[in-house]
Amino acid sequence: MSDYVFRRKAYQKMLQWKEESQGETALLIEGARRVGKSTLVRQFAQNEYKSFALFDFSKVSKEEKALFEDLSDMDFFFNRMRLLKGISLYERETAIVFDEVQKFPVARQAIKALVEDGRYDYIETGSLISIHKNVDNIIIPSEEEVIDLYPMDYEEFLWAMGDAESMDLFREAWQKKRGYGDAVNRKLMRDFRLYMLVGGMPQAVSKYIVTKDLSAVDKTKRGIIRLYRNDFQKIDKTGKATTLFMSIPSQLANNANRFQPSTVIDKTRAEQLESLVFMMQDSKTVNVCYHANDPNVGMDLSANRSAYKMFIADTGLFVTLAFWDKNFTENVIYRKLLNDSLSVNLGYVYENMVAQMLVAAGNRLFYYTFPDGNKHNYEVDFLLSRKAKICPIEVKSEGYNTHRSLDEFCKKFSSRVDERYLVYAKDLRKDSETTLVPFYMTGLI
Repeated sequence: MSDYVFRRKAYQKMLQWKEESQGETALLIEGARRVGKSTLVRQFAQNEYKSFALFDFSKVSKEEKALFEDLSDMDFFFNRMRLLKGISLYERETAIVFDEVQKFPVARQAIKALVEDGRYDYIETGSLISIHKNVDNIIIPSEEEVIDLYPMDYEEFLWAMGDAESMDLFREAWQKKRGYGDAVNRKLMRDFRLYMLVGGMPQAVSKYIVTKDLSAVDKTKRGIIRLYRNDFQKIDKTGKATTLFMSIPSQLANNANRFQPSTVIDKTRAEQLESLVFMMQDSKTVNVCYHANDPNVGMDLSANRSAYKMFIADTGLFVTLAFWDKNFTENVIYRKLLNDSLSVNLGYVYENMVAQMLVAAGNRLFYYTFPDGNKHNYEVDFLLSRKAKICPIEVKSEGYNTHRSLDEFCKKFSSRVDERYLVYAKDLRKDSETTLVPFYMTGLI
């Protein structure tokens, strides 16, 4: 658990659930391991209720598990709970928390009866990488509402650094489409590159706040990656999911227009591969960007499930994974990012960052490629749906004087395009019909 309790945007969503649900549904906080689910839920239960009972199913006792064997008499059930937990229960003022509920699916199944009883509120946390594998013999409760928790976004990271104002200023600049000038932008990009290196995993952010030592942060991130590898290995004994996960940086470095699993794993049936990719995406350890065969509103309908790019859900972890076999002092990405000397062949770090920020802002990821007539392809990095139109995005880690792929796409689909964006390292400005967006404003698109 993090040494710090950080301010998270999901807290407001939880308040909204509490106010609107009034006990008619349970709340399930889903997300990858170490994104801060347990800390967030405990903070919420402690702040917003008169009392709360915590069942941590990663270390729950046999007596506590036995509670859920018989729900026929709710009065008896709650009296036993009072004795086991040593707490008072207050009708409509007590929260009962099921932490790591995937480890004890019987408790998740009990949600239906508990919510129907109506006396208390129920909040669950679960790591998706295993929560959907442990439900074969239980009835999934329809009385659940779900909130997805991702790594800390840039605004949450700034809050953790003690900066509560910058993102509001970014929003004001975005509304006016007026940048701050190159000198200020260079300072803002230096701040943003720290976020890229540390990432948004609360444990890593906490380590940086305490130590200001990126080598210590790197060691923390390696521990998280090992947890992910172990989890993948548990649910996919072939090891293919683990191999795919570990190969993501090299796949992006190859600058291919799609992920090429055949280069890292043995030939795998299309159905099995699609299942592996879905499982990895469902775990929220990765973000998958599918090719939209027909870029239009409702891109999911034309998504090509066999053509996709895969990104690490947290760019801080991505930086560590990119140089997994080297120690911290040899990690060229750390040095180059801090010194603002990232070469074009490392620009995929920024692409991973943009994917992360778009997902955190509530977007699904799609991209599009089409031939340029010279045996090459134009490629638009990301496509977003906005009302009845689409917004194409091109990512440039350096040089921005040309954006041919973006221009040609907008010609080809002129009737479908709303705003068009180029995300880069310079100041916010307009270039003809294209809005040039600094990386730290990506989440505002």
